[in-house]
Amino acid sequence: MKDKNKIGIIGGGNLYHLSFLEKAKVKNLTTPYGRAFYYLINNCPLILRHGPNRNIPPHKINYQANIFAFKKLGVKYIFAFNSVGSLKKPIKPGKFLIPHDYINFDNPSFYDKQCKHITPEISPKLRKIFNRIFKKLKFDFKNKGIYFQTKGPRFETKAEVNLIKDFADVVGMTMSNEATLSKELDLEYAASCSIDNYANGVIKVPLTQGQIMKHELIINKRIERIIQEILKLRLS
Repeated sequence: MKDKNKIGIIGGGNLYHLSFLEKAKVKNLTTPYGRAFYYLINNCPLILRHGPNRNIPPHKINYQANIFAFKKLGVKYIFAFNSVGSLKKPIKPGKFLIPHDYINFDNPSFYDKQCKHITPEISPKLRKIFNRIFKKLKFDFKNKGIYFQTKGPRFETKAEVNLIKDFADVVGMTMSNEATLSKELDLEYAASCSIDNYANGVIKVPLTQGQIMKHELIINKRIERIIQEILKLRLS
């Protein structure tokens, strides 16, 4: 890829309606872990983690292939977008949260056949960039929080939510897998989490897919503006 951009973008449901994807062509890249699919937007690789047709559920995503593809394409900085459920009433749907840490006891790894350990970290540098962008766009956000990852594809039970709510701020199914794998390949990774709903049982209103989609439509337009700002960056 000529004039490689060191920035990569990855996201889920919130990215499928981006206007600049309408004319973009999907490309594929073969990795030792399988095939990865991506788009080039302003020479920046963008991966839709649920596949070009949005038919790959969270527990079936090929995380190793996606992150390895970024490395192979010359990416150094990964900006991620994740939809989450709030575990705290003050963290309301429609807001954003920039996680500073996460909990996940079942991460995939590039080191399945060797004994090697890394210390997980969400990039402070990229978190600061997200922070600046949100302030510039005047979006309502929380600049730190803990992400708890579950496997999916189902939502969490009320008992599970009650168990984890004292240890984390939001719950999702994808981010920490990507963050850990990125660290294993010496890539910097940070995420913008859109609060699409309250987790099951946090409020009395039952959690439904329709409820999530309603907030997703509002947040999608804001995410497009955030990505436009990311595409202006030139990081060394």
